[in-house]
Amino acid sequence: MTEVALRPIEEADLDAIFEQGRDPESAWMAAFVVENPDDRAAFDLHMAKIRSLPDATQHVITVDGRFAGTVGSYVMDGDTEVTYWVDRSFWGQGIAGQALALLLETVKVRPLFARAASDNTRSLRVLQRAGFRITGTDRGYANARKAEIEETILRLDEQVGE
Repeated sequence: MTEVALRPIEEADLDAIFEQGRDPESAWMAAFVVENPDDRAAFDLHMAKIRSLPDATQHVITVDGRFAGTVGSYVMDGDTEVTYWVDRSFWGQGIAGQALALLLETVKVRPLFARAASDNTRSLRVLQRAGFRITGTDRGYANARKAEIEETILRLDEQVGE
């Protein structure tokens, strides 16, 4: 049985996180990514900013001790949102769902929000299995697709175990 765990992001993880963001298929699914995934200086500035925010949590996802992605929460326009990115080599193994469940045990803020490209059915299923419900849609420019697309907005009102 595989063991999924979370740990704080360390400096040594930044190379792997940067490389994940450069995977075209993963970026396509995430859709709303940075404009230039090859700009390491911009990535480093962004990560430094995120890691310094007092109301953000960022964790590395490990599978049997190996780096598998990231999961976290942040505040945008007064709402706390969750985010995750699982390396494509781990897709379809339930890793995102397990990592999200671990995050929800530590992030006690409710309501909690999430967004996913509306055609990213796998991510929408992960969120709904975790208890998020769809509350609407929005449209926005997706850098990875170089087009405006629909995204689904989800909300979680209950804490895990309630």
